[in-house]
Amino acid sequence: MRAFEASARHGSFSGAAAELNVTPAAVGQMVRGLEDWLGHPLFHRSPTGKARLTATDAAERALPDIRAGLDRLGIGLERLREVTTGGILNVTVSPAFAAKWLLPRIDRFQARCPDTDIRLETSLKLADYAAQGIDVGIRYGKGDWPGLVAEKLMDEEVFPVCASRFRERHNLTAPADLLRATLIHDHSVDPALGFVTWERWLRAAGVTDEAPQRGMGINNSASVLQAVIEGRGVALARSILAHDDLAAGRLCRLFPQVHVPSKLAYYVVHRREYAALPKLKTFRDWLFEEAAATLRCTAGRFRSG
Repeated sequence: MRAFEASARHGSFSGAAAELNVTPAAVGQMVRGLEDWLGHPLFHRSPTGKARLTATDAAERALPDIRAGLDRLGIGLERLREVTTGGILNVTVSPAFAAKWLLPRIDRFQARCPDTDIRLETSLKLADYAAQGIDVGIRYGKGDWPGLVAEKLMDEEVFPVCASRFRERHNLTAPADLLRATLIHDHSVDPALGFVTWERWLRAAGVTDEAPQRGMGINNSASVLQAVIEGRGVALARSILAHDDLAAGRLCRLFPQVHVPSKLAYYVVHRREYAALPKLKTFRDWLFEEAAATLRCTAGRFRSG
């Protein structure tokens, strides 16, 4: 069943083989065995065997129930595993969120749940939860991931930050002064999704001149902040990722009177049928506790100037 489902999803035995960690020939043999047992084919095949596999109408109708059954079977096995080991929790997050927010706090979860082992999958790409065995993820976006439950974890604000010595050396006293500074551009999130760009922030700050495109472009938000800490320039920081660096004084926020909220937020994302798993529920509750503490600390610091 898994060989059949994976072959239908990938449209090929080779794609299914890579996922299941077996050879394409083995997948083909398993699918043919299922077809022999049923007495009819599950895929339309070309004479050369090179065309993309296309499921028959009967197979297409059956696939939703088969996928649901495999999901339920996976949940049952996870419950059995938790009885003896506490379980392994597979978590997908972006590299920057892992480095700047999750990993500095994960010891507190492990102290609370020593029998649960965390396995982190760090990637900017949205994981295929079923294919990769992902239990839960923390993702940045608008909250619309088809087939998955998304609960908002944290909103955030975007604002310019730099090292204190950089601000003093370049005499950054007004937003327009940024036009003569080295700007660092974060390319990890597509502006088409609503990510705040330098152009948008400067307009909100009343700067009508076009933002310079020179400077450094980096496709990892954690590396953007590190470049700023090292005095390479000024960057637009995401408040959640910059939280600990601001609290420690490694970064300073410029022009706090200008507020540009982000249209994007952080979400806890999982398959609906996994919501009742004890290990996932415990991890989800812990995430919301940590998020509330982060937001309280951020609000207090902004109120105090």
